[in-house]
Amino acid sequence: MKTDDLIDFLAREPAPPPGRQTERRRFSAGILAGLAASSLLMVGLLGLRPDLTQVSHTPMFWVRLAFPSAVGVAALLITLRLSRPGTRVGGSRWAGLGLPILLAWVLAGVVIAQVPGDARGALVLGHTWKVCSTLIAMLSLPSIVAVFWAVRGMAPVHLRLAGAAAGLLAGAMAAITYCLHCPEIAPPFWSVWYLLGMLIAGGLGALAGPRWLRW
Repeated sequence: MKTDDLIDFLAREPAPPPGRQTERRRFSAGILAGLAASSLLMVGLLGLRPDLTQVSHTPMFWVRLAFPSAVGVAALLITLRLSRPGTRVGGSRWAGLGLPILLAWVLAGVVIAQVPGDARGALVLGHTWKVCSTLIAMLSLPSIVAVFWAVRGMAPVHLRLAGAAAGLLAGAMAAITYCLHCPEIAPPFWSVWYLLGMLIAGGLGALAGPRWLRW
């Protein structure tokens, strides 16, 4: 390389980070792809619950669906902040993540308080506690890949934390799809086991972040 060419190369300004419009397109594509893949995996492996049409007319079905949806929105906002170099997450976003979890536990506590003591354990365990969290974590895997693709293109700095937030987002997406299969409707059940499944996905994201999000 000639000296003049080398000086010209070194003097060039680095490419600017992706703009907000590019960011929105990238995350929209990642989230839609992840939801589609997790939904197809759920339908293929587990299937829709046979009474989905009937149960979808009950308020508790939508309350249960709102839980992972709210966690997912909060995790998305945190993931977006962690994907931008030099951007602080802020306490309000962490509080926004904790709020739906707190509300779900309060609702679960109200339900538990209304039943006899010997029936409370059954409300928490339901019929599928042994597999619920594992299935949500499994369904999150394609969503983790899709969300990580979106995050990696935004040049994150705190890779483990960004990976955890992205994994939690993917876990929430998986829990949303799992709602279409899960027969459990009681708040004491899903406030515990859905949350555990999402946290497992967050843990997987934290483990994969330093390797998969490096740019």
